Amino acid sequence: MLALGLGGGLGVGAVAAGVVASSAGSRQGVSSGALEYPFHGERQGGILTPAQDRLHFAAFDVRAATSRNDLVGLLRDWTYAASRLVMGLGVSASGAFDGRPSLPADDTGEAADLGPSGLTLTFGFGRTLFRTAAGEDRFGVADRMPREFTPLPKQANDFLDARRSGGDLCIQACADDPQVAVHAIRNLTRLAVGRAQLRWSQSGFGRTSSTSTTQVTPRNLFGQKDGTNNLKAEHSEKLAEHVWIADGPTWTHGGSYLVARRIAMTIEVWDGLQLQEQDRVLGRDKRSGAPLSGGDEFTPPDFTKAGDDGKRLIDERSHVFRVHPDSNGGVAMLRRGYNYVDGNDDLGRLDAGLFFIAFVKSPERFARVHTNMARDDMFVEYLKTTSSSVFLVPPGVRPNEYVGQALFEG
Repeated sequence: MLALGLGGGLGVGAVAAGVVASSAGSRQGVSSGALEYPFHGERQGGILTPAQDRLHFAAFDVRAATSRNDLVGLLRDWTYAASRLVMGLGVSASGAFDGRPSLPADDTGEAADLGPSGLTLTFGFGRTLFRTAAGEDRFGVADRMPREFTPLPKQANDFLDARRSGGDLCIQACADDPQVAVHAIRNLTRLAVGRAQLRWSQSGFGRTSSTSTTQVTPRNLFGQKDGTNNLKAEHSEKLAEHVWIADGPTWTHGGSYLVARRIAMTIEVWDGLQLQEQDRVLGRDKRSGAPLSGGDEFTPPDFTKAGDDGKRLIDERSHVFRVHPDSNGGVAMLRRGYNYVDGNDDLGRLDAGLFFIAFVKSPERFARVHTNMARDDMFVEYLKTTSSSVFLVPPGVRPNEYVGQALFEG
């Protein structure tokens, strides 16, 4: 799962140039605090944006008494606040310091001096927003849910906690400063009071994938280079093939499906493996990231190449073999995962792993790769999935619109 799928604020054609320019600007002297990405555009930010270093992800349940008009009002409020937050501003004009002294401030203020820090905010809708588990159409949108929006099948290594899975709405906050990301979720949660409540959240650090060719491949908590062949913002044709929704209801076109899975890693067990066994399980060299069939990190793996003993150099049960597009009907995905460490258990073992995030054009495509991995991937022995969610991320927001407006007014 850590390399599952090997293989925005702007439109597909413009994104590559836009995000590369921003990234290059950062390298040429623009501090991370000053780095700013636009909120409005053809795509939501936080998909093709060069993956930032920090994450705070949150899922919400809409309260039982919330009406359709109340929900639309919340989406309007979130849209306005988000458009300000990505500029490094407070959620309103009065912000944290200029409101009436006798009332609570609109903004909590802990990010007031940190700048935009490359913040992006990505909003998504869960299946239960369209129809509850009991079949209730609370907001009159059940008939507008795409038939492709299917739940993921349960797999052998799924030990899911329902309390930290699912949700009616989600917000992905990514930034280069953890306080900026936390501040955004904190203040958007305050705006939701009375209309929606926080269901679960997850913080993350140290991106585990690169989403632009300007970024180097990062390492996960197993010390492995992760996501070598991830789709990139510059791969516009592949993004159209694998990421952007083009079928089903018109209001979804240009959006994507966000798959979020909290994957616990048995850190201490993995650390006790021989180095050559770690390489065999992954199918790649730990130092360079190169496939065991030879070459460098970006050399395509040769799954037929054999060693002097006649055995294939890349085991058919290795991770790279099981999740490679060649083993999954060509399916690929755009990954934006993060490491997490949430303390330790009563035996002193780290509660740590990967908060896996991927964008795909249909949940079924992700499920196809995941099923192939769970069936016979040696890597699964060292992983346990504790949370799983899928959200439909609508297209980007134009000025004077709100997130998901076409769903409610189209």
